[in-house]
Formats: sequence, structure tokens, C-alpha cells
Amino acid sequence: MKLNYGKTFLLGFGFFGVSVIWAVYNAFVPIFLEKKFGLPPEWIGFFMTLDNIAALLILPPIGAWSDNLRTRIGRRMPFILIGAPLAAVAFGVIPIASVLPLFVAGTGTLMLSMAMWRTPVVALMPDITPSHYRSQANGIINFMGGIGAIIAFLVGANLYDRNPAFPFWMGSVLVIVAAVMVFLFIKEPTLYEAKEKEPSMLASLREVIADPDKSGLRILLAIFFWFLGYAAIEAFFSLYAVNHLGLKDSDGARLLSGLSIVFVIFALPSGYIGAKIGRRTTIIAGIVVMSAVMVIMFFLPPAVLISPLAKLPVVGIQLNPDSKDSYLIVIGLLLMFAGMGWALININSLPMVVDMTVPARIGTFTGLYYLFSTFSAIVGPNVNGWIISLTGRNYNAVMIVAPIFMVLALVMMIGVKRGEAVMPPTAVAAD
Repeated sequence: MKLNYGKTFLLGFGFFGVSVIWAVYNAFVPIFLEKKFGLPPEWIGFFMTLDNIAALLILPPIGAWSDNLRTRIGRRMPFILIGAPLAAVAFGVIPIASVLPLFVAGTGTLMLSMAMWRTPVVALMPDITPSHYRSQANGIINFMGGIGAIIAFLVGANLYDRNPAFPFWMGSVLVIVAAVMVFLFIKEPTLYEAKEKEPSMLASLREVIADPDKSGLRILLAIFFWFLGYAAIEAFFSLYAVNHLGLKDSDGARLLSGLSIVFVIFALPSGYIGAKIGRRTTIIAGIVVMSAVMVIMFFLPPAVLISPLAKLPVVGIQLNPDSKDSYLIVIGLLLMFAGMGWALININSLPMVVDMTVPARIGTFTGLYYLFSTFSAIVGPNVNGWIISLTGRNYNAVMIVAPIFMVLALVMMIGVKRGEAVMPPTAVAAD
């Protein structure tokens, strides 16, 4: 069985929809919270974890439920068809909410509905892809997710300048389009149509912890630590750009579009690199790159970080309000390197996790992946918010704490011994 590139690209629309929503959310919701509702950094950090708290409670059981669900349209698809439209409606309400309770109601509904369909759409990739092609397939679908992030950051930044609601309404439309594309063109396999008695999520976690090899536990802890580090960029970068670098509200999103563009460029190569030299080695290389970028960002003063390097349209920053010229600045280049490192990490991590189990439990182990990444996403913004608050609203402080978590992830990954691509018997015989 070979990798079906066309089907994998179509499946990537699911990742596209998820990425558009959360990229817009993370870029602009912190600005709303600070400027519209006047929340301090520690409360912004807490608010930015609420989606992940919902996901922590919902994603793992949804993954296990989708493993066991049997319907005429598949075991994953019902979650997508219900969750995506609800998410679209809720997302459109967020920017027009004039009072905090309505804002919370909109974001709360979004969180629940997104959590409903995220794990099933992710689990579709290993469902339709043989083990030895999963790094490449994960590269393709994350390529599509990166396209979604680029649109969210780049187009969203321009729309935000016209009307802060426009990026959100764009996201609502695109998530519906994405769900429809997955429904129309992806047919789930029927190999596991017979219901099977499977261990619960808790039992699976206990199994991972009790495993003498500890590879499963080590990679799950590594996932926890590197998402802690990445939270410094993801949750607070827009406010970092405004308060530390002195840029305008939409410039943070424009800078992050550079990260997303490089992530997209390296998504496919990262899958092939992981298959060629090993997933663990590839992930470790990505951790080193991400750590180096953050350390450099911490030590370089703002004047250097916003120094122009070359004229660059579309993703460049207008440093002079009297000029229409856009420039690639130093921090923009650094974020591009971060995009490369993040691709090396992110593309190969999920395939490692799901290749530590049997096919019938892929949804459950996908849920474990999101259990640890989501718990990290809960802790990260809170840690960063308190660091910013305790340092007198020094948004740069998070850039020196983040590499510490990356180093802890590296230590964990060194001890991982399983999770590499499993070659089919025919391929092994041919070798």
C-alpha cells in the first residue's frame, strides 16, 4: 500500500480548518482582552488556557469514543459534521461581543465545539495511512494546516486593520468549507467496523507508565515540555510585539505569518527527513533550533530585533508610517528559523506516538498525545502570564524561560527508543 497523496492533501483540509480558527484566536483574542476588557497579563494567560482546559477534558474521551463509534458515515465523521458548524457560529460571535459575559459565552462554545472534532479529524490520518508513510502524511496535512495559519495571520492581519471582526468571520467561513471538503472526499476505512473491547484512556495511560521501556512516557513528557516552550510564542506574541517591540496590533500576526510560511515549506521535507534519519533525531534537531531562536530573541534589544534587513512585501513590516515599503526585520528572520525547527518537531511527534500502539487504538493514543499537549497548553500561558506580571509586564521574560522547557524536552527525547516508522514485511524483505 502506497501513500495516496491526493487523499492526504484533501484530509489536510481538516487541519486547515483547525489551524485557521486557532491562529486567528491566539493572534487577536489577547489584544481584545487587554484593550477591550482591560485584563492584566496573568488573567489573559488564564483566559488563553480555557480552550485547552476544555480540550483536556474532552479530547481524550472523544478519541476513545470515536474508536468505538460505528455509523453509516464512519466513526470519525459524525464528530466533524457536528463540531465544525457549531465552532463556525461561535467564532463569528466573539469579535462583536461588547460585554465580557457574552465574550466568554462565545469563546466557551467555540472551545467545546472545537474539542468535539479535533481528535477525530487528526485520527483520520493514521486511519488511512500505513505506518511507514505516517511521517510523510503528517507532513502533508500539517502543510495544509500551515497554509491555514498563513491565511489567518497574513490575510487576517490586513482584515483586522479594516475591521477587527473580519478575521473571525473569515475563519467561520473557512472552517465550514474545510469540514465539507473532508466529508465529501475522505472515506473512512471499514477494517475495524466490528466493535472491539478496548482499554479506557486511563487504562492506556497506566499501560504507558508501566511499560518497562518508558519510551511512550518519555515522548509524552517531551511533548508536554516543548509545548510549554512554544506557548511563549503562540499565546503572547501579539502582546510581545506591541508592548516589547513597539509595533502595532496587526504586526504580530504578520510576523507570525513568516513562521507559518517556513513551517509550510519544511512540513513535507520534515516528514521525509524523519523517515530517512529517524523521527527522534529529527525532533531533537528541531528542539535545538527552537531553543537557540528564543535565547537570541531574549538577548537582542528591541532596536536590533526590529532592524530592517531587506524590503519584503506581504509579510514585511511597515516601519515608517509615511512609507508603504515593507521590510523583513531581524525578529521576522528569527521566527522563520523557529518555523523550521517547529516543523521538524511537530511533523514527526504524532506518528511516533501512534506507532507505539496497534491500529485499533490509534484514536485512543491520539487522545493521549493531545492530553499531554493540551495540559501543557493550559500550564504554559498561565506560567508566562505570571512571569510577565511578576517582572513588571516585561514581555521579553518569557523568551528566556521557554528554552528551559525545550531542554527538558530534549532530555526526554534522548531516552525514547520506539516509535520509528514500521516497515511492512515486503519492504523489509526487499531491503
